[in-house]
Amino acid sequence: MKKEVKIGLIGYGTIAQGVVRLLKENKKEIQSRLGAQLKLVGVADKDWKRKRKYPLEKSLRLNDAYQLINNPEIDIIIELVGDFPGVAEMLIDSLKAGKSVVTANKAVLAKYGKKIFQTAVRTGSQIFFEASVGGGIPVLRALRTGLCANQIQEIYGIVNGTCNYIITEMEQGRGEYKDVLKEAQRLGYAEADPGADVEGIDALHKLVILVLLGYGVSLDINKIYREGISDLSLLDFRTAQDLGYRLRLLAIARQENGFIDARVHPTLIPANSLLAKVEGVYNAIYVRGNFVGPTLFYGQGAGMEPTASAVVSDVMELARNLLSGKKSSRIKPSGYYQENPRQLKFKPIEELKMPYYLRLWVLDQPGVLAKISGILARHKISIRSVIQREGREGDSVPLVIITHLALEKSVQKAVREINRLKVVIQPAKVIRILTELEK
Repeated sequence: MKKEVKIGLIGYGTIAQGVVRLLKENKKEIQSRLGAQLKLVGVADKDWKRKRKYPLEKSLRLNDAYQLINNPEIDIIIELVGDFPGVAEMLIDSLKAGKSVVTANKAVLAKYGKKIFQTAVRTGSQIFFEASVGGGIPVLRALRTGLCANQIQEIYGIVNGTCNYIITEMEQGRGEYKDVLKEAQRLGYAEADPGADVEGIDALHKLVILVLLGYGVSLDINKIYREGISDLSLLDFRTAQDLGYRLRLLAIARQENGFIDARVHPTLIPANSLLAKVEGVYNAIYVRGNFVGPTLFYGQGAGMEPTASAVVSDVMELARNLLSGKKSSRIKPSGYYQENPRQLKFKPIEELKMPYYLRLWVLDQPGVLAKISGILARHKISIRSVIQREGREGDSVPLVIITHLALEKSVQKAVREINRLKVVIQPAKVIRILTELEK
């Protein structure tokens, strides 16, 4: 029996340093579980002058990833580079070279996953990517194997720790968005350029992967509705709490009547629901199967150690396959024998029906509400409640409207018309309301 599995690591950033640490510190535990040793042969990175928290011995340092990809002795390639030109090609070339591959690269998988996975199937090579969604939370493995007997009905995910930290701080009244973001950057919870996180791009990439494993459907990221958190205000959080809701940035996927609905946006959810209790940098993914019912996967969704844990768990699963003589996977990357087996059609957000929260700043004068409600009525949007909040900015005051079920397309048309009114000082903020989450 083979007693050593050799690994090549591409990239030596934060997560990669965690992987190297884990392989060293848990060496005996890993060996006792595998019955063999995981041996790191080399690490490729373009910039070895950059200071690292955990420096790597010079004997392992390489400058060219293809020194690892083309090395016939290496069994497993770990890619932890990020969304850079040429990374997708590295993954494809690794699979073509007969390597098993582990990646945490949600952006590359969301954009080029179909081609990468087709290469894996064609070559018989294996690719695992547990760390691409939810950090240390084993949600992808659960979708691929633990829940595979179920039709997945719904997935609701809090999948970006930066956004959830900012949202939690605003919810607790610690400042408006810009101030809380600055503090998050100071603490290291947000990047200097936070756009990918706060505008929902990171959550979108993760949603594409969740949809693939939950439904066997490869979605075009350009067709999925995405909205971030940068225009939320303290007023929204206070009003949400008064109404019995909490605000969260959700990645949502639902299948019903032959259609799949996928989107990323801030959402009002019941305050007593499980997801409403997820705070700070933590992630949670709620999955409902038609037989298992509701399940919740919760934990640290980012960071060196949790993500390294997921990466090495993939490495160990691949190593077990290799040690047992299986170079090709029993399970396709998506967990499905064929793509989109139920022939689900994508439903654009414009066709969805849900309740809405509309927040406006309007002139404090008679007849304003009548003008706004008249426009909503013309678009067949029924008002459930109107809340006039305390506060003033010059001559304007805040106005919040909660609707009954309404068609997204109609709401967007009505809002465009409302925003053109001279009495409306700021464009309306639209937040969708989710009422059916489990307590």
